[in-house]
Amino acid sequence: MEVKTDNEQEEEESPGLMEPLLPDHHYHNQFPSPLVRSSNVTSQIALVGAKFCPIESLDYEITENDFFKQDWRSRGTFQIFQYICMKWILCFLIGISVGLVGFFNNLAVENIAGMKFVITSNLMLARKFGVAFTVFALSNLGLTLFSSVITAFFAPAAAGSGIPEVKAYLNGVDAPGIFSPRTLVIKIIGSIAAVSASLQVGKAGPMVHTGASIAALLGQGGSKKYGMTWKWLRVFKNDRDRRDLVTCGSAAGIAAAFRAPVGGVLFALEEMASWWKSSLLWRTFFTTTVVAIVLRALIDVCNNGHCGLFGKGGLIMFDVTSASTAYHIADVPPVLVLAVIGGLLGGLYNYLLDKVLRVYNVINEKGVAYKILIACAISIITSCLLFGLPWFAPCRPCPADSYEACPTIGRSGNYKKYQCPPGHYNDLASLFFNTNDDAIKNLFSKDTDAEFYIFSILIFFVTCFFLSVISYGIVAPSGLFVPVIVTGASYGRFVGILLGSRSNLNHGLFAVLGSASLLGGSMRITVSTCVILLELTNNLLLLPLIMLVLLISKAVADGINGNIYDIIMKLKGFPYLEAHAEPYMRQLTVSDVVTGPLQFFNGIEKVRNIVHVLKTTGHNGFPVIDEPPISMTTVLYGLVLRQYLIVLLKKKAFLPSPVPTGIHAFGQLCADDFGKRGSGKCDSIEDIELTDEELDMFIDLHPFTNSSPYTVVETMSLAKAVMIFREAGLRHMLVIPKTLGRLPVVGILTRHDFMPEHILGLHPFLFKSKWNRLRFQVSGLHKVFRSSNGVDLV
Repeated sequence: MEVKTDNEQEEEESPGLMEPLLPDHHYHNQFPSPLVRSSNVTSQIALVGAKFCPIESLDYEITENDFFKQDWRSRGTFQIFQYICMKWILCFLIGISVGLVGFFNNLAVENIAGMKFVITSNLMLARKFGVAFTVFALSNLGLTLFSSVITAFFAPAAAGSGIPEVKAYLNGVDAPGIFSPRTLVIKIIGSIAAVSASLQVGKAGPMVHTGASIAALLGQGGSKKYGMTWKWLRVFKNDRDRRDLVTCGSAAGIAAAFRAPVGGVLFALEEMASWWKSSLLWRTFFTTTVVAIVLRALIDVCNNGHCGLFGKGGLIMFDVTSASTAYHIADVPPVLVLAVIGGLLGGLYNYLLDKVLRVYNVINEKGVAYKILIACAISIITSCLLFGLPWFAPCRPCPADSYEACPTIGRSGNYKKYQCPPGHYNDLASLFFNTNDDAIKNLFSKDTDAEFYIFSILIFFVTCFFLSVISYGIVAPSGLFVPVIVTGASYGRFVGILLGSRSNLNHGLFAVLGSASLLGGSMRITVSTCVILLELTNNLLLLPLIMLVLLISKAVADGINGNIYDIIMKLKGFPYLEAHAEPYMRQLTVSDVVTGPLQFFNGIEKVRNIVHVLKTTGHNGFPVIDEPPISMTTVLYGLVLRQYLIVLLKKKAFLPSPVPTGIHAFGQLCADDFGKRGSGKCDSIEDIELTDEELDMFIDLHPFTNSSPYTVVETMSLAKAVMIFREAGLRHMLVIPKTLGRLPVVGILTRHDFMPEHILGLHPFLFKSKWNRLRFQVSGLHKVFRSSNGVDLV
């Protein structure tokens, strides 16, 4: 079946809100006219990190051919036991590795940022304010420049949080380089530099990407390119097993970022994974448990003072304990209002971030220098705001009953001296002149209702909201989770100050509820967010209120726009399959979206024909059809993968005549030859050289053809087909005819055929039909609804 580039457009107008961030020159050159058919386009294009790359689809279906069955039957008890044990061993290794990386990430941030704040504070004490600002700004600029340069030049896939890329991978989208060793190293180093530079970015998202990368590398036995391979680990040869390991790695990343093992499991279940099973739940829980134990052991070491400058600051969890104050029914209405406003703010946050990312994309198209220039500009703006705004806050006398030193000088704490005289502190500097983790601690802290003043909290909230929106899109590893938490905490604290004594809840509890409301409004994650906040605060008192706030804020924000990670995935152009079918899909059958012509092979095919088809098409799956005299009638035998055909050509498993053979005729082949090498890695037909004599020989495809592919009749509704496609984790779905007397296969459905942009491009009348869902209401703002890339993902 030929690759499709269906790109039906209406008149040229400004880009719509749902249009992905594809470069204009690529879009118009690649798809010059509607309904163009191209046999040379091999994949879709998406924005992976900070670079446009071709992407492919993953195949989670087990290829049940004769060769696979023979290999499985030949396995002994030891091999089966090894396969099962290796899953648990790899989960253990993932937990240890992610725990160590998470700990040293945090330790590096605390010491680098701590040294910067100590030097600046000492200069402030010496009344050298100009020099202090210069040191502070240049330190931030240098760290930001370092992070953006190594990301832009060495691993563009490491830019951003990485959560959209990992989420798309777990849905079946394979992007090159997202799990490479280079991306992993740059993700770790770049995230440390970006967070230490006082940018309003977090480390939770990069930790999810880091955990997934570690899991992917272990699952494929390391990397041959960098000389790091472990043959005893190379037992997983398919996308299905690697998918489960990446799920465990993403859960471990959240567990390491917040020291929240249960929250990590629920985050992977609720937000990341598209497929789940009980055995995966057990392994994920085991992985996060290992992470928690590793962190606990390392934190005990740091508590003894062996971890440098800020050895007792930050350290993975916020370590917040709130006063165990009871609340009454009268406290619920203000919390409800807080949740509603938090949902509105979350929707606004997503809307503004969408706009900012589009603006950055236009600038980034001009070249790498512009990407780095944006990052440096954001760093300078951030430094000016963080250093300058505390000067507008008046100095406050230190409280007599403070449980910690006041003022605090040169370290983390609630009472920053800044420019104030002895015995006084600057409450706004206590928030700005700290890492995000320490700012959250200060906002969540108990018995501090009189510490922060409403003017300072308002300035801090507006600044954090603004900086977190403009900081995410820079070419550097950056997360959204922590900035949303700190912004929400300041919003909640602001509400607590407004209510004053009219509520039994202290301001620290309001800060936690504010974080929950903004997380629910922006990320739309409820269960995992609830557990993560409880694990952070160690306070079950808040459980009913947090649940209520998350539900309300999510419901309010869902009426405005989508989940922030889903928005970013759409902007990047990832063909993500939702867990539900759109109502308009029930008006269509699969034959309404299948287009031809269809490319297939005979059961015994000439080598020359196979080579020609592989060179002139980009398909990754081909129907295999038997005709007389091989069979009584023309029948569909199954589906053969491009990867298998290339292996057969490379190994030259040829026959001199078109005679059927059994599996035993291919003794030179083994199961390892057909195992997938890793994400984004495959052999090319261009690398295979054959003589004319070999081209005139034949290959018996029967032993290597999946004889039981998923098939659907052409009259099946598109809604039912997409559910089967997603739940089974397919890459190809064959469409068979309803009546006899025709070719036994009508066409092939791939991921792209189920994309709303493709369907509505073929059938534009559905765009304005009464079946349209609320998510398409933004279509009224624009008339152009172009395909995200117009290429069949086969």
